[in-house]
Amino acid sequence: MDELTITEFTDPACPFAWCAEPARRRLEWLFGDQLGWSVRMVGLSDRSSDGSESGFTPERQSAALHAMAERHGMPMDTSVRPRMAATVPACRAVVAARRHDHQRARNLLRALRVRNFAGELLDEQATLDGAALDAGIEPAQLSSWMEERATERALEDDMDKTRHPSREALALSHKLAKWSGGMRYTCPSYEIAHTAGGAHLSVPGFQPLESYEVAVANLLPSAQRRADPESVEQVLAWAGEPLASMEVARVCGLELEDAREQLSHVAQERPLGFDGMWSLPNGRASA
Repeated sequence: MDELTITEFTDPACPFAWCAEPARRRLEWLFGDQLGWSVRMVGLSDRSSDGSESGFTPERQSAALHAMAERHGMPMDTSVRPRMAATVPACRAVVAARRHDHQRARNLLRALRVRNFAGELLDEQATLDGAALDAGIEPAQLSSWMEERATERALEDDMDKTRHPSREALALSHKLAKWSGGMRYTCPSYEIAHTAGGAHLSVPGFQPLESYEVAVANLLPSAQRRADPESVEQVLAWAGEPLASMEVARVCGLELEDAREQLSHVAQERPLGFDGMWSLPNGRASA
């Protein structure tokens, strides 16, 4: 039973949210079903462009992704893209899945992230359709859900909540971003609440793993921590989907190079940027 609920404000295009995935995976491993997760979409961009108006061009995006990948160890295709993509269509897709197939909403968000950081454009139909198939959703069904007025209202509610952070989050304004109406959450921001007691903590913006562990410990002192994994193979079997080397390393408490070496003995790698996504061979049993 969920004892804490974590509302995650995020966007499938945000490189900081992608770089925070190793910490989220570690929390999932440590605390399992003691944590319940809910995603809310930020909607970073509602239109595509060449970036000339904002000054953030595909060339600048490429340089930023290269720096982020080097600093945080998460794989990203840093080639120059033909244009800047809108993220709202992908956010709408996640909200649509959340309304109709909650179990697959996180899978869809993950699939969109992976495709985005492999160089695909999030506002293209082929990207949305491919991510739907990756998540086990029929593309035509997802498109139908996305067209529903209730989905649009839910997306608007997500974006409204994003742009009205909690009072506690506002006290950490350096972890927020400005918009025309004030401040908004950056990606990823966590609002963590005790399911029964009502107490809550704000952890806005990109944070180290220890910040989340401190929040969990303060809200749920009785939380049971799972022992560290016995092997990288065990982590891949647990995840049930391809993981980046850094995600496996963080869950296992390994250095990146050690994780890659161990993964090379038991898993298959699909290249992505400087690194890759690892999965167990078909039919391989859990370690």
